[in-house]
Amino acid sequence: MPNKTTQLINDHDVQWLDLRFTDLRGKEQHVTLPNSAWDHALFETGFSFDGSSIAGWKEIHQSDMLLIPLDDTAVLDPFAEESTINLRCNVTEPSDGGGAG
Repeated sequence: MPNKTTQLINDHDVQWLDLRFTDLRGKEQHVTLPNSAWDHALFETGFSFDGSSIAGWKEIHQSDMLLIPLDDTAVLDPFAEESTINLRCNVTEPSDGGGAG
């Protein structure tokens, strides 16, 4: 269970979840979700995104990818105007759960 994330959401009236990962070229990428998208299952099933939208990552015909948030990386974003949690994510292939790249 994602205890750290849950605690931050409860303690700080979190409005946004910012899912972050680094692409193969070393550039940080992110997807921001409203707190209504929060669900404990997000840490198991992941969040789908289009890998072809990341330069050098995937071709359009094989673009489905998953972001799997890591609970122990959850931190409040000190620069966000609205209460936001930043979460580092692993990127996986949905077909086999293997690593991207």
